[in-house]
Amino acid sequence: MASKAIAFSAPLNVALALGLLSATAAFSVAPAFAGDCPAGQAATVDIQEHPSKPVDVTDDVLSAIDLSPKGEAWKGNMLRLRKLVVQPGGVVPWHEHTVRPANILVVEGSITEYSSTCKVGIEHSAGDVSVEFGQLAHWWKNNGKVPAVLYSADILPPEMREDHTM
Repeated sequence: MASKAIAFSAPLNVALALGLLSATAAFSVAPAFAGDCPAGQAATVDIQEHPSKPVDVTDDVLSAIDLSPKGEAWKGNMLRLRKLVVQPGGVVPWHEHTVRPANILVVEGSITEYSSTCKVGIEHSAGDVSVEFGQLAHWWKNNGKVPAVLYSADILPPEMREDHTM
């Protein structure tokens, strides 16, 4: 089947080109990955206090997939999607990510992360994604006036399956 060429008028060509350029620019901008410690504030030694219990936070598992059928290396691992709602003043307690990688999407409100590798709190706002992996230990606090709503996608290893919600 032969393809048909479509001819556009000059104003339409310009409009199409501008639209394509705008779309390309929109998609070439990096997503909002939050969690970078501000310049000059990196810490090499953990200097933060660590709350050990959750305060005014709900953590609901929305779905979970057993990854065991994917092979021996995945045996007992779960891919989870969770919704956390942190009330004003609420705390997600100290935890680490050496064996539990996660992506956190802030969908409403804002929340402050206190990381073992930063001297100051790191602010996360709606639309930000926090990548949690490797030698990261941290806790979160909602210092705002409205609830912070977060979605967390993580891989939960078998050794953490019992009683791990935060």
